[in-house]
Amino acid sequence: MTATTVTPHSHGPKDPDQVRGGTDPVPVQSRAERPASFDVADFAVPNGREEEWRFTPMNRLNGLQAGAAETGSPAQVDVAAPAPVRVETVGRDDARLGRTGTPEDRVAAQAWTSFGRALVVTVPAGQQVSEPIQVTLTGRGGLEYGHALFAVETGASATVVVDFRGSATFADNVEIDLADGAALTLVSVQDWDAGAVHVSAHHARLGRDARLKHVLVTLGGDVVRFTPSARFTGPGGEVELLGLYFADAGQHQEQRLFVDHAVPNCTSNVVYKGALQGAGAHTVWVGDVLIRAAAEATQTYEINRNLVLTEGARADSVPNLEIETGEIRGAGHASATGRFDDEQLFYLQARGIPQAEARRLVVRGFFHELLQQIGLPDVAERLGASIEARLDRGTQEDAR
Repeated sequence: MTATTVTPHSHGPKDPDQVRGGTDPVPVQSRAERPASFDVADFAVPNGREEEWRFTPMNRLNGLQAGAAETGSPAQVDVAAPAPVRVETVGRDDARLGRTGTPEDRVAAQAWTSFGRALVVTVPAGQQVSEPIQVTLTGRGGLEYGHALFAVETGASATVVVDFRGSATFADNVEIDLADGAALTLVSVQDWDAGAVHVSAHHARLGRDARLKHVLVTLGGDVVRFTPSARFTGPGGEVELLGLYFADAGQHQEQRLFVDHAVPNCTSNVVYKGALQGAGAHTVWVGDVLIRAAAEATQTYEINRNLVLTEGARADSVPNLEIETGEIRGAGHASATGRFDDEQLFYLQARGIPQAEARRLVVRGFFHELLQQIGLPDVAERLGASIEARLDRGTQEDAR
């Protein structure tokens, strides 16, 4: 059996240059056929009409799409890792780099071509590291390219929390390399200052019976665009891709995922939830799942939910499922975008709960599932507080 499902959905004003055909299915090239190269010269400078760039505000990327040179002060990177985790800074000629995936767009290729030193974090074979590995990158206003590799060796497990703060124009590639039987939870929190631009490609490679929980949390910045991908290289692998995002007025947040089921008996689960408030707030979620002919007994599901809190905000949601074999355990996707439920607000207010508190309760319930699945109480508490602070700002602006 060969099937391709493409279901674009958007909520908010439509730009004819960005939305093709409204909510009707549109033809799409097979995800497996997308060109990939480490050489930036193999990619033309995008103009925003290409499929992979059609939602992105190109004029707000500060030259990343054209290959702008590094400027300003480099970002500060701090790493706190418990023993026996190894932390290294290596040159671009290190043989461990570039094995998990190949850049699939010009900015990712530019980041690969331009970085000077890479962060490599390795969890030795058989080690169960219970304390989270903390990586904090603080931008100092410059334009910079980066690279990081998180490698978990055979039978090892760990949790990594990566925080992006400060202000910068930053493009990077992040490699996640899981050997047979390895397990990793990686939480990436984009809590940039206003005005920051971050374009990032995550490349995950999973060996036999490896397990990855990949969590993206996007709150700050002007334009933040992530393209996470996961590739199975041995049977028994499991990947869970979770995302939480909250866009304020004028912010553009974009997530484009790809799960490549190329071998049998693997499982993937994708859950992304976003909230938007304020004029010009724009979120984009594109979920591509490919089940190749050899990937029998695959189990996969992806879901995206968006909550539009105010007028003038827009959410685009495009789940894509491509199946090349009928011998699977199950596959599906779902997408929904809706406005704030006035009936829920009325119900809560009728019981004496002020409107601002009622809004917080509804949004808190919307995100509760994902915050709990992160599995790190301190991180979940911090993110919950940040979300509520954003709701308070939106309420104050509405009151004006």
